[in-house]
Amino acid sequence: MASDSAATVDGSALAGRALAAAGARHMFGVVGIPVTSLASRAAAAGCRFLAFRNEQSAGYAAAAYGFLTGRPGLLLTVSGPGCVHGLAGLSHATANAWPLLMVSGSCDQRDAGRGDFQELDQIAATKPFAKLAVKAAAIADIPRLVFQALAATVAGRPGGCYLDIPSDVLHQTLAESEAASLIAEAVAAAGSADPSPPKHKSLDQGIVEAAELLRRAERPLVVVGKGAAYARAEEAIQKLVDTTGIPFLPTPMGKGVVPDVHPLSSTAARSLAIGQCDVALVVGARLNWLLHFGEPPKWSKDVKFILVDVSEDEIELRKPQVGLVGDAKRVVELLNREIKDQPFCLARSHPWVDAITKKSKDNVLKMEAQLVKDVVPFNFMTPMRIIRDAILAEGSPAPIVVSEGANTMDVGRAVLVQNEPRTRLDAGTWGTMGVGLGYCVAAAVAEPERLVVAVEGDSGFGFSAMEVETLVRYQLPVVVIVFNNNGVYGGDRRGPDELTGPYKDDPAPTSFVPGAGYHQMMEAFGGKGYLVETPDELRSALSESFRARKPAVINVTIDPYAGAESGRMQHKN
Repeated sequence: MASDSAATVDGSALAGRALAAAGARHMFGVVGIPVTSLASRAAAAGCRFLAFRNEQSAGYAAAAYGFLTGRPGLLLTVSGPGCVHGLAGLSHATANAWPLLMVSGSCDQRDAGRGDFQELDQIAATKPFAKLAVKAAAIADIPRLVFQALAATVAGRPGGCYLDIPSDVLHQTLAESEAASLIAEAVAAAGSADPSPPKHKSLDQGIVEAAELLRRAERPLVVVGKGAAYARAEEAIQKLVDTTGIPFLPTPMGKGVVPDVHPLSSTAARSLAIGQCDVALVVGARLNWLLHFGEPPKWSKDVKFILVDVSEDEIELRKPQVGLVGDAKRVVELLNREIKDQPFCLARSHPWVDAITKKSKDNVLKMEAQLVKDVVPFNFMTPMRIIRDAILAEGSPAPIVVSEGANTMDVGRAVLVQNEPRTRLDAGTWGTMGVGLGYCVAAAVAEPERLVVAVEGDSGFGFSAMEVETLVRYQLPVVVIVFNNNGVYGGDRRGPDELTGPYKDDPAPTSFVPGAGYHQMMEAFGGKGYLVETPDELRSALSESFRARKPAVINVTIDPYAGAESGRMQHKN
């Protein structure tokens, strides 16, 4: 320990400096005992702290920040209940393979097991959701563990990690010179680590096999996942599509890696594309529920999969025809190089390309026939078309679209257009509701040159609605559009057999207060609110709010019976 006359640094300041030295530029969280000073010290060291009203929203912000930037998002929580609330963001990041480091204070080590204030075994609580969970037992551990945990978030398959700093450690001190030395050692150790991922032994052979499979395929398809967006693989994948003429299908957050308006997009012919393709190159997407597990009847029983993934375990689990372990951008670049030596290209007149193109055009025409109608009271299609046109009119850089809800998210996925990568954020692999406002904050600070537009169902909005105050406090360029249909999926949909029993006069479990004034919440904090019921009112609100680039909520009145229960997953409810 330093003498009284020497300059000293406490654990909070050391943690803040270590995070900044590791390259952290933004941290999201809720302060309180024992981490309030840590937030202030981190900000003083150059890591901006964004204070939220709820740890769950802060965690979703940190997760989305990891996806948008490729750098670990930081989540700071208090001990005990704060840590438990933070598990939502930690687990969400891990499920989506996004890098996140959750840092929590915890009770004094000497009082553990005695019922201390907010006491919890936080290592045990976080381990099921984290790639790595570590605790700083003394102040000198902090820099090393900060760098170790941050590195682990992005190693291999990205995901969440956890760092526990007990209250007594945050209050320990050491000499300024020792603090500088510990951070320098951590920086040096990180710099000496081999940054290149290990080369999978069969990658070269796999590239040759994959190229040959695609070359010989009669009905090939490229599936583009959000892992490809995270890997910044857009140029490589677009080159592959353009040079080979192979149709592509994006997953929801893979939209924009290749522009939705590209002529080889098969989004509008999804069932045909996955049902009849004979070779599918899947880049940065898992064969999970979003892709029907790669199994019949949605997929052909004879389809051959070429799976590109950073995780060898994922390849072993799915057992594709060809597994290519590595970063999506690097692997597709190698594939392009291999194809260049023996080029091939499916002409637009190729039967497979022609079938995809015709089906896409037919389905687009059918949808446009619905979209062109001005239906009032609003269904989901009419306002979504108006929102789509307003977003497209913004040009480039395109706004980042945040989308959650059942019908709202599903209709938005089909109608809203992404022509730039990483411009769509939605419920993700876990189907998590409540991500919206946290995502908005993350997008606004990660991509400050872009407008952020959230298209939310009223149920999804309600999970994190109090964060509109956060938007106003930081004056972020976020416009939140709430599709207000009075409840989860809409109004009271109970049948006569459900309107019985002692509580039959209660509101339906899916019902909210009719005509809720969500726009007035924003106005209460000093933002701009709009209530719209007609196409002209919506166009006016969008034009004004987009131009202002200030926090706004547009409350869109929707027919309570316009949507379907559970969106497109009625069979699971």
